[in-house]
Amino acid sequence: MNAVRPVAVKLDETTRIRLQKLAEARDRTPHWILREAVAEFLDREEKREAFRQAALEAWQDYELTGLHVTHNEADAWLARLESGETCEPPECHN
Repeated sequence: MNAVRPVAVKLDETTRIRLQKLAEARDRTPHWILREAVAEFLDREEKREAFRQAALEAWQDYELTGLHVTHNEADAWLARLESGETCEPPECHN
């Protein structure tokens, strides 16, 4: 089990009041609200960073190989998917 250690966060008075009001409205403690907020922030930002890394890898792959699909090819494929057709993505080419 991971050890739980406290972390201090300095909040301005307006933010503290908002936090307290939300905690009361949700019948939760401010501590619980903060833990949830941090967990959701980390989940979102980790996904964003993974997406950014995948984009950088895709760009590096493109720079090495030159393989790509055109906008028109991708748009036509997406239109077919949108209409309910099951189809393979277009082939990458130079």
